[in-house]
Amino acid sequence: MSEESSIEVQEIEQFLLDCVPFDHLEDALLQRAAKAVKIAYHRQGTTPNLFQEENPRLFIVRSGAFEIRDQNNALVDQVDVGGYFGFPSLLTGHKVTNHCVVLEDGLLYQIDETTFQSLRRENRIFDRFFNQAHAKRLRQAVRFKERNSQLTETVADVISRSPITIHTMASVREAAGKMTEERVSSLLVVTEEGLCGVLTDRDLRSRVVAAGLNFDVPVAEVMTTDPITVAHDAMLFEALMIMSTHNIHHLPVIDLDASGKGQIKGILTATDVIKHQRSEPVYLIGEASRVKDRAGLVQIARDIPTLLRNMIARDARAEEVGRVVTTVTDAITRQLIHQAIEQLGEPPVPFVWLAFGSQGRQEQSAKSDQDNGLLLSNKVKPEHDTYFKALASYVCDGLNECGYVYCPGDIMATTDRWRQPLEKWQACFFRWIDQPSPKALMHSSIFFDMRMIYGEEPLFEELQDSVLERCQGNSIFLASLTHNALQLTPPLSFFKKFVLTRDGEHKNTFDMKLRGVMPVTDIARIYALATGCKEVNTLKRLQQISQGKMLALKDARDLCDAYEFISHLRLEHQGRKMAAGEKPDNYLSPEDVSSLSRHQLKDAFDVVSRSQSGLKLKFTRGMM
Repeated sequence: MSEESSIEVQEIEQFLLDCVPFDHLEDALLQRAAKAVKIAYHRQGTTPNLFQEENPRLFIVRSGAFEIRDQNNALVDQVDVGGYFGFPSLLTGHKVTNHCVVLEDGLLYQIDETTFQSLRRENRIFDRFFNQAHAKRLRQAVRFKERNSQLTETVADVISRSPITIHTMASVREAAGKMTEERVSSLLVVTEEGLCGVLTDRDLRSRVVAAGLNFDVPVAEVMTTDPITVAHDAMLFEALMIMSTHNIHHLPVIDLDASGKGQIKGILTATDVIKHQRSEPVYLIGEASRVKDRAGLVQIARDIPTLLRNMIARDARAEEVGRVVTTVTDAITRQLIHQAIEQLGEPPVPFVWLAFGSQGRQEQSAKSDQDNGLLLSNKVKPEHDTYFKALASYVCDGLNECGYVYCPGDIMATTDRWRQPLEKWQACFFRWIDQPSPKALMHSSIFFDMRMIYGEEPLFEELQDSVLERCQGNSIFLASLTHNALQLTPPLSFFKKFVLTRDGEHKNTFDMKLRGVMPVTDIARIYALATGCKEVNTLKRLQQISQGKMLALKDARDLCDAYEFISHLRLEHQGRKMAAGEKPDNYLSPEDVSSLSRHQLKDAFDVVSRSQSGLKLKFTRGMM
């Protein structure tokens, strides 16, 4: 090697030392990488033919800036000094369909496939870095991929204009003039402190004109006060569910900050929703809210497997699938309750229909069995049980006809034990918390994931608040929950090999739900109970907990990513089963997924294992 070449290699080595993961290579490997580097210069505005199928390479930006675009010219990535591209094809062996655009004059280092693969084989950190980088790009592709589907449309995507507001002390005459001028059917009524009401054209007709009021009365006297709102990043189908449940046509949209206060973003109207009623979730939810008999709901429920297959085919995120499918279940449940009340008359005392387990967490996929209960006001009398037993029977029988089979453990509102007044529910929860027997711990994985589906919200909040207050600081209960949760571990050996079922019907597979999804669900539940977090959904629990001191933000994000990846692989597996006309299950063979996915799955399981270790340190304190 000439002196000039030697100096050049040293300069390349020095640059690579400042780049992760090259800075983790042993000296000999770093030198091998530097010697393999080829250098090319590219001018701004050009589109060099870099991606050659017969010669895939890793590209490292030494100077300048580059843009990677797909075959539809959509932006995939922007890369500047120290950034990489080209590695996905080296990992997967797939043909490259992207192209490169030079944004600024620059130098590219290029490493050939043979050298790249040898570095992966001989240095685990190097291998993991590029696998994780590819996983991140895949997640971004899933999240930002354009889909002609309302599955991922948020309320913010749909609201047609910025908020039109009026002060609470303005006159009705001014409000009517503003509606005419702005050509809107509603106004958001505000004070200096924020949103306080909504005034619609219907309010003007029914509360002013029909009542013969003076047009100079203040808006505050005729507006709808304390309006129901929706977050700007909520999914459109969730907003439709709110509008349908409460029979409203104007829904204020807010952007909640960390303190829970909201900045007004606009208003969602029934017209906005109708314009976007093109997707199956919205159709099913809307239909479920309109049908008047059980047979109609059964027909809607028959469409859920098709909806699920379509979402999987569209590569929807697992979290989106869970929310969509559960929202349809919620709509069916609410309509069954409405039908029961129409038959039985108004309830004698306030009540709440409770959902537990996966429906409570909004994480349903393929249809599951029922887990529900009835929370009754403490004013309930023995003679009222005839009414509530009939209501429970109508709803549970209807759910069974819709494909949500009766719970084999009888955790349903038809069971006397799970149809009780508030004080008895509290006594039951307090007993599980204070005396965490094996049966109590089994119940905790179901009942502590509870959500109100229908009924009196203050009644539900009283139960939820009392349970969370009882859990916080109860070290014995939290330690017992942790010990119980650690019985389910990810299927990885000490040497990071998959641990598979050795015999039986599911030989050479592992249970993705039992060994992958549930451990994360358990971790999130324990942290939520320890901190008084009211969220029930696994990802929302982790996100909220990460804002405190109990769980570091990075650890929470890693666990969320691991959970989403495991859940997504599980969904893909179930989608393949359904496409083949088979019954979906949770048993995945590593041979059924790509080499890259196996690497990523091991990394995801490793994150879960480390999170379980952290859970053990926090809550057992020598008790195990």
